[in-house]
Amino acid sequence: MKLVIGNKNYSSWSMRPWLLLRHAGIAFDEVKLSFNSPTFKRDALAFGPTGKVPVLVDDGVTVWDTLAIAEYVAEKFPDKQLWPRDAKQRAEARAICAEMHAGFPALRTHLSMNVTANLAGLGWNVAVQDDIDRISAIWTGLRARHRADGPFLFGRFCIADAYYAPVVTRFNTYKPKLAPALDEYMHTMLDLPEMKEWLAAAVQENDFVAHDEPYRRAPN
Repeated sequence: MKLVIGNKNYSSWSMRPWLLLRHAGIAFDEVKLSFNSPTFKRDALAFGPTGKVPVLVDDGVTVWDTLAIAEYVAEKFPDKQLWPRDAKQRAEARAICAEMHAGFPALRTHLSMNVTANLAGLGWNVAVQDDIDRISAIWTGLRARHRADGPFLFGRFCIADAYYAPVVTRFNTYKPKLAPALDEYMHTMLDLPEMKEWLAAAVQENDFVAHDEPYRRAPN
């Protein structure tokens, strides 16, 4: 199995399947393409038809959409239980993943993923706050209902947590005010060994756009 990703500092789409596979203990070869490379589009087209990342290549199958990758992996490894066990919870998990997949345009535009930067207070506007409020409502409701089952959105880690992981990094970068219960979920996600691995690699990759340099965090 091969997973083609972009820069770990910037690629929210790449983080989702990477984190899912790593946390589930599913072996794969990582192929990283630089967004800053003049041949990025051509290089990406060598793996998938859209010229974008991520792309999963496995046993003659090419999957080039993050939600489709999650579904493919969940079907291939049913023992990993990557969706919640309960059918109603699975439906809700799929719904919030689809909402993340297609929605929150203001958050995506103005609070773009930049895990090595400290951009506290930047990018905020009313539309961004509306997106933050909706995500906060999703997280608050799920944590209230599933707290007794574990520290993740549905108790135990699942595809929904991987899907919202880039939002966790955005909130860590831009520091919007969140309720204490959401800060707790943020810390849970940021403390995952796989998340720490991704963030550390982002700091070390030294492949940044120039205007980010004044805001970069120092390597640990």
